[in-house]
Amino acid sequence: MAKYSYTARERTGELTEGVIEATDESAVAKLLLARNVVPIRIESAKEEASPGAAISSEVHWYTPNVALEELVIFCRQMYSLTRAGIPILRAVSGLAESSSSVRMRVALLDVIAQLERGRTLSSALHLHSDIFNQLFVSIIHVGENTGQLDAAFLQLAEYLEREQETRKQIKAATRYPIFVIVAIVAAFIVLNVFVIPKFATMFAKFGAELPTMTRVLLSISDFMIHRSYILVAIVAIIGFAIYRYINTQTGRYKWDRMKLRLPIVGEIIRRSLLARFSRSFSMMLHSGVPLTNALNLVADAVDNAYVGAAIIEMRQRIEKGENLTRVSRASGLFTPMIMQMINVGEETGRVDELLAEVAGFYEREVDYDLKSLTARIEPILIVFVAGMVLVLALGIFSPMWDMMSAIKGGR
Repeated sequence: MAKYSYTARERTGELTEGVIEATDESAVAKLLLARNVVPIRIESAKEEASPGAAISSEVHWYTPNVALEELVIFCRQMYSLTRAGIPILRAVSGLAESSSSVRMRVALLDVIAQLERGRTLSSALHLHSDIFNQLFVSIIHVGENTGQLDAAFLQLAEYLEREQETRKQIKAATRYPIFVIVAIVAAFIVLNVFVIPKFATMFAKFGAELPTMTRVLLSISDFMIHRSYILVAIVAIIGFAIYRYINTQTGRYKWDRMKLRLPIVGEIIRRSLLARFSRSFSMMLHSGVPLTNALNLVADAVDNAYVGAAIIEMRQRIEKGENLTRVSRASGLFTPMIMQMINVGEETGRVDELLAEVAGFYEREVDYDLKSLTARIEPILIVFVAGMVLVLALGIFSPMWDMMSAIKGGR
């Protein structure tokens, strides 16, 4: 029903104003006449803006997204508040006021407005899928229905904390290789733009015949100085084409499959995906989510189109009557260790517990792999730098030595 504002005259002759909900203006008039009030003016009332709309203008395309750390804090605080028996509306209101993220604050204020209109917490959070994904909403929904909302927030907090720790480890492991690669690229540009041209001028004065490697270096330097825009354009076009292709369904699928086959890091990505699958699947089953629904949610949670498609196929085969062990083996995704856990768990009804053990094992494996990643990549970087130095030595110093020998021989 819509809201209407009215001005009316009471039996005593006094004017009165107010807002009333009704289907239309005639219904408002009937309600007022039933109260012995004569309507004078009836018009549609303007909807009051929700609390989130008051500051929604602060959210722009460049406003930072909600960080994983902010979600962890939200889950931890909601766990403490709900466990203490504080009403949901009051708990969310307090967190909205204290949130440091603009997007999170706007989302929580809108959640408050939705709760005041009678929505459940899970349905209110679902309206902000850019912050609270389907896995998050499903766990909250199960927690609401089972009366264990505090346990649901605790599960999510622990899950997100593990995800946060993994991301920090990946950043720490890749920081050194990225720094070295950036330094190499910067050195390559400086050498070709500023250093090699000086040697080119010197070689031209002597007029000596230059070795092949030297001519190649001089050609690259000349191209970098006078035609670098072509290289920039080619790189930009190729990068844009790859970006567009990866964002297609087919491109994303092939790229995610190729990542699992990359040298050195491919096995780490594979173990990380197995850990994420085991952890999220275990959490969903433990929360009481039906098996097929859990597989749907886990397919999104792994964040890999290739693995996600295989999990969806597992769900489809289970719907046809096959058991979990058989479809897991047919997918080809899982190691013998996971297969044994799934088999034993299905026989004993403890799939969630055993998958949690598997998740812990692979999380420790990924932790070790990430810590040793730098040691694996370092020899490759050293060989690459050594090759670059060798090329420069052959291209620059070799003709200089030849010219010095010629000068000495002429004497």
